[in-house]
Amino acid sequence: MDVKTAIQTRRAYRSFDPVAITAELINELSNAAGLAASCFNKQPWRLVFVYEPGMLNKMHSALSKGNEWAYDASMIVAVAAKREDDCVLKDGREYFLFDTGMAAAHLILRATELGLVAHPVAGFDPEKVKEILAIPAEMTVITLINVGKHSEKIGPKLSPDQAKGEKERPPRKPPEEFAFHNRYGRNG
Repeated sequence: MDVKTAIQTRRAYRSFDPVAITAELINELSNAAGLAASCFNKQPWRLVFVYEPGMLNKMHSALSKGNEWAYDASMIVAVAAKREDDCVLKDGREYFLFDTGMAAAHLILRATELGLVAHPVAGFDPEKVKEILAIPAEMTVITLINVGKHSEKIGPKLSPDQAKGEKERPPRKPPEEFAFHNRYGRNG
């Protein structure tokens, strides 16, 4: 699968079948994330791969209402970073979120290429995640990426709106709404 196909194939499915989590899979995903660009090559991201059943169960308690579908994920990847571990420019721009987002995107696209779903969520309690995973207090838990095999069967934990999203890709903004030529707000 080429990058274009991985981008087009990637979906935030919520219906999962189990998938074996192996050291090889974790290495593939880690290596993909590790190749992301970062400001002065600082690589601020930290990834915690959670796949042991007992630890997954603990992580479920940190998920927000509406994310119960993630209980069927075979692995949850906690993505964290610390502001001070990346560039903070004189004008106040902080790169740790941007750089870590690129690493997460690399991981997600590699998972897609491997035939998996890697669905990031913001609906969780970051302090609880830090406590469960022993992530240092000064870190920011940016996202949890739920990994599994896409199930053709709609999961019973999905809301009606979530189930609809499983059947067809939710609408995306057309490029003319976000991609401008030479000046903000200018299309062509």
